[in-house]
Amino acid sequence: MEQISTLFVHKLVDVALGGELANHSQRRDWLESVGLDPNSPVDPKCMIRDIVYYELCERIARESDLGMTLPLKAGGSVCCDDYGAFGLAWKSAINLRGSYQRAERYARVLSSVAIFEVVPDGAKTYLMMHWEGSRSLGLRLSNEQTMAEIVKLSREVCPQSFAPEAVYFKHQSPGSTAAHEKYFGCPVHFGADRDALVVTESALGKSNLLGDLALSKFFDTHMEQELRELSDDSGLSKRVRIQISQALSEGVPTVTEIARRLGMSGRTLQRRLSEQDLSFKILVDESRRELAERLLEETDYALTEIAFLTGFSEQSAFNRAFKRWAGKTPRSYRLGA
Repeated sequence: MEQISTLFVHKLVDVALGGELANHSQRRDWLESVGLDPNSPVDPKCMIRDIVYYELCERIARESDLGMTLPLKAGGSVCCDDYGAFGLAWKSAINLRGSYQRAERYARVLSSVAIFEVVPDGAKTYLMMHWEGSRSLGLRLSNEQTMAEIVKLSREVCPQSFAPEAVYFKHQSPGSTAAHEKYFGCPVHFGADRDALVVTESALGKSNLLGDLALSKFFDTHMEQELRELSDDSGLSKRVRIQISQALSEGVPTVTEIARRLGMSGRTLQRRLSEQDLSFKILVDESRRELAERLLEETDYALTEIAFLTGFSEQSAFNRAFKRWAGKTPRSYRLGA
């Protein structure tokens, strides 16, 4: 069961109430629809189900005058202090790279839905977001809101004006992209093969305005404690599946290889999976199926390419496996999708 901080609910509602629906009854209606008390203070540690949040995103987009600009407005309304200890850890990081690394490690305290990954690539770096779930309108809106928040927080801590090099979304364009390009200040690509923010190494290396080594260490310690307060293995299967999916183009990975990517030994990973009655072999199978279905639905890659990307050396083996998974051939599945 994936969860999202109710902080983001309040941001959506507050932004929408700046429009023509600015009245107390509407606020109460929206908050109570997701089980929140309108009179209670905002608590970033208070969580709701992801699907409930997505439904609220869709509803507010329909009922407010913001429409598809809702996630940009909501994302642009945040500041570091809204996020409690996480925001202070972000703000006190020595540079923007340090802030992004904190998102990579600590974002779980705010949401178990998206996993962040910092991926260097020569003179630029990708801040990748890995999302679980079907690409409903609500998830798409939440995705754009998260990306807008990352850019807003980056602008808050950077000593100079900040704009990413590019923004990528897996989902299709909402129609006009003018509002997105104006907000992000860069090309925005929809229907891409990733959800990611691209930033230059130069921008990542600049000192944050309030970067402080002592404070940074203090909040790292605090955030580590918050992570420990969560279930140690919360989201473990998801993190394992993501790493498996990324490794499949080089062949089916071993448990030792995936454990190394997660910063632990193979024996430790096996033990933690066993404690949750999880099987590494089954997670590999699930990862291959999820990746295959996504590639068939969202790309026009040839079946031989998809077989390779999902760790099969021959298309015939891929065809047999996929029929076992889905009850139909890859070609039939693609036509149906």
